[in-house]
Amino acid sequence: MRKTSAWGAALAVALASFWAPSAASAFEIIIGTGSKEGVYYQVGRAICHLINRQVEGVTCRVLETPGSLSNLENVRNGAYDLGLVQSDWQYHAVNGTGPFQFMDSSYRNLRALFSVHAEPFTLVARRDSGVRTLDDLMGKRVNIGNPGSGQRATMEVVMRAKGWTRRDFALAEELPASEQSLALCHDRIQAMVYTVGHPNASVSKAAGLCDAIVVEVVGDAIDKLVTENPYYTYATIPGGMYAGNPDTVETFGVKATLVTAAEVDAETAYAVVKAVFQNLTRFRKMHPAIAGVDPRRMATDGLSAPLHEGAERYFREAGLR
Repeated sequence: MRKTSAWGAALAVALASFWAPSAASAFEIIIGTGSKEGVYYQVGRAICHLINRQVEGVTCRVLETPGSLSNLENVRNGAYDLGLVQSDWQYHAVNGTGPFQFMDSSYRNLRALFSVHAEPFTLVARRDSGVRTLDDLMGKRVNIGNPGSGQRATMEVVMRAKGWTRRDFALAEELPASEQSLALCHDRIQAMVYTVGHPNASVSKAAGLCDAIVVEVVGDAIDKLVTENPYYTYATIPGGMYAGNPDTVETFGVKATLVTAAEVDAETAYAVVKAVFQNLTRFRKMHPAIAGVDPRRMATDGLSAPLHEGAERYFREAGLR
């Protein structure tokens, strides 16, 4: 729920005993994440765990959601306090570009708190599909992701860069991440895409159950995307991470970022950031995708929305900005 001035006053009192164990909670923070099969949900749980452990009088709750675009809308309108989103969609929302350019609603109230892990654009295919490059997707049955997800939105960017439409595939499925691996194994689809941190349960399931392969995503169109857009970067998926995939795979990707709204008061934002950054050792142990997060990069990389004043205050105190 969107915090009021009363919440800010109550939290200010709670912060006086910031490291005390949580008592019966009077206030709730809601984090929009993604599919339970994805890393967002697990990272959201890790953030909530630290908030619940460190901030007295506060309960943090994780919601499974369609993904980045849904989270941005619900943070903007106050339904969620926090949302995990891709750095590219954070940028487009704030600047009114990409899929946001024709929307009546303004997203200029979005504020960044910090970034988390890298998210490579991941192409996974059945070994018998003949898909060994991005171009091999033409004429195949492909899951392009459910509407409202960053997975779907990034695939649409790739399709535009390649000059493709849905008609270029034999089938363009719209399955959520939680359903795509079994669909691949049952031969309903031949390939799936996912913008996600690694290791990932959905990719691991596909590789382990039906000998799927991770395919490189390279070429002139991808080079152009990375060169022309500051929120994209080249990325790799390490070899040996998934069964039957011994070689490192080249691709591109974004950063996962935690966003809030300007209307969320400074004490709330400060408390969230402090709960995570002063417990990074514990945070890193909560999922392999965040095992190597670096505080300075979290405070700077991928933050394509203005920094919330509460986060800025903590980073200034901690010497991170």
